[in-house]
Amino acid sequence: QVQLVESGGGLVQPGGSLRLSCAASGTILSINDMGWYRQAPGKQRELVAVITSSGSTNYADSVKGRFTISRGNAKTLVYLQMNSLKPEDTAVYYCNAYIKPLIQYHSYWGQGTQVTVSS
Repeated sequence: QVQLVESGGGLVQPGGSLRLSCAASGTILSINDMGWYRQAPGKQRELVAVITSSGSTNYADSVKGRFTISRGNAKTLVYLQMNSLKPEDTAVYYCNAYIKPLIQYHSYWGQGTQVTVSS
């Protein structure tokens, strides 16, 4: 059973910073892309940032220059450093990963962590 568990969300003032973490656990043979998505109330889930197994990254235009995605040395961890946060960054943030438990890759999601940017 593969699980993704996020942590690090919370309440922060505009201009502040937060660091989200996501840990994959269970039967894992290989992990390909890992990423972060977010969903604000009344809106569709959107891609925030993604990082490949080789370290290539891609960001939504709205977070470029403010957010940084990275992977841990163990390759089962992914982080999202969020700086210069804005109220419009308020959303539930979800971790996503393409994981091969045994034979083929599947997409897995974490349970989500709330990020609220407000004064």
